[in-house]
Amino acid sequence: MLLDPIAAFLSAGIGYLAGSLSFGYWIAKANGVDIFSVGSKSPGATNVKRAVGKRAGNTVFVLDFLKGIFATGWPLILYSEIEYSESYGLIGLFAAVIGHSFSVFTRFRGGKGVAAMLGGVVALMPYAALIGILVWLAVFYSTRYVSIASILMAVSLPISNRILDSSVSLQWMSLALALVVVFRHKSNISRLLKGEENRFEKKVSRKGGGE
Repeated sequence: MLLDPIAAFLSAGIGYLAGSLSFGYWIAKANGVDIFSVGSKSPGATNVKRAVGKRAGNTVFVLDFLKGIFATGWPLILYSEIEYSESYGLIGLFAAVIGHSFSVFTRFRGGKGVAAMLGGVVALMPYAALIGILVWLAVFYSTRYVSIASILMAVSLPISNRILDSSVSLQWMSLALALVVVFRHKSNISRLLKGEENRFEKKVSRKGGGE
């Protein structure tokens, strides 16, 4: 398979820059919080939600999700008439996850890449993405650990693509994405093994009389 080097370079470059947009850092900073110094020190939606609030966290998730869709989707559209156009979308997706994890705008610090990855896989492998979302929901609501849910969602992607008999490129890329996500969660895995990982619990407001 021979790819157009210019198309591949553009897909990687634009994907990386899109992924590098650190919405979590910027939104937290606008609210007076240095997200790299609180909680898990990650600019991801979960840490922003804990440190700043639900609205801010949800906004970060949506924006990170959309940048994954953008990084993956524009090559699919622009190069739709070119052979192997799917490969350019995969390049854009992987570059976006790397950009999110090692952002050029925040001295190569970043989040875990889960929301950006999910946006891309929804565009490229919707059935595997649906299975992954169901896995995330089942694990999160049974354990309340975002980290475990995210890791198992990522790991489910190459398994689902294999079962669904997806293209070889989708199978290999979903495996690469799973490895990146697991690697980015190494500190969470360490805390889980030590029993120190925080569960995500709803904050219950207490008004006079303990309501």
